[in-house]
Amino acid sequence: MTDTSVLSGSTAIEEMGAGTLTPRSPRTLYIVLPAYNEEANMIPLLGSLRDAMEDGALRYQVIVVDDGSRDRTAALVEGCGREMPLTLIRHAANQGLGTTIRDGITAAIARAGDRDIIITMDADDTHTPGLIQRMTRMISEGHDVVIASRYQPGSQVYGVPLTRRLMSGGASLLMRVVFPIRGVRDYTCGFRAYRVATLRAAVSRYGDDFVNQKGFQCMVDILLRLRSMNLVFGEVPFVLRYDRKGGQSKMRVWTTAWHTLSLLARRRIGF
Repeated sequence: MTDTSVLSGSTAIEEMGAGTLTPRSPRTLYIVLPAYNEEANMIPLLGSLRDAMEDGALRYQVIVVDDGSRDRTAALVEGCGREMPLTLIRHAANQGLGTTIRDGITAAIARAGDRDIIITMDADDTHTPGLIQRMTRMISEGHDVVIASRYQPGSQVYGVPLTRRLMSGGASLLMRVVFPIRGVRDYTCGFRAYRVATLRAAVSRYGDDFVNQKGFQCMVDILLRLRSMNLVFGEVPFVLRYDRKGGQSKMRVWTTAWHTLSLLARRRIGF
């Protein structure tokens, strides 16, 4: 007896053909680097980025936003652009981290598709690019935002003064109390992965106000904006290599702390 419920191979292929999947291009990672006087760090960082992307067989584009550097940062980036997929955006004068991050994200969104991923990193060679592959995998697993966190088990921090570490820990605790975000412990680290569709929706929702803080507190404010958008946040432990940083820190710790507290107060009362 012939089992008519079983299709022959050719018939099965014909039946499946009606639901053929739409072809799509490979996912691209857009890596945004805000840079200011980073000539001591740019070559090591870009070299590590290239190696990590090639080791993981990842399709990528680096976007460096030079925020009015007075050293050879821009010239070094232009030289590396002949060896890797890289775009350089230059500010004629220093405008601050917030404006620089905003311009980098805007440029990435303009080039990217919704399936792509935007990575933000510090340009001082303290963030390890090898972590990007794990962060990307978490986006594929369903997260909208992934943060490299100093406060996850397995994280290690080298070269950060004890006073600054204590201040950062206290700030993390305060933010978790005042503005809790499920899955987030590190509100200030700039090493993050975002689903492009998420950032595109945020820009559509907030316009120019999505990133309107000029200083380092902009990284906190980005999370506060995204907090109300019903997103899935996640963190990965990472190794912060502050001991590899060349040159002086751009962050004025007490000024940044004051601006961050002022921001939290304003956001708490709805401004």
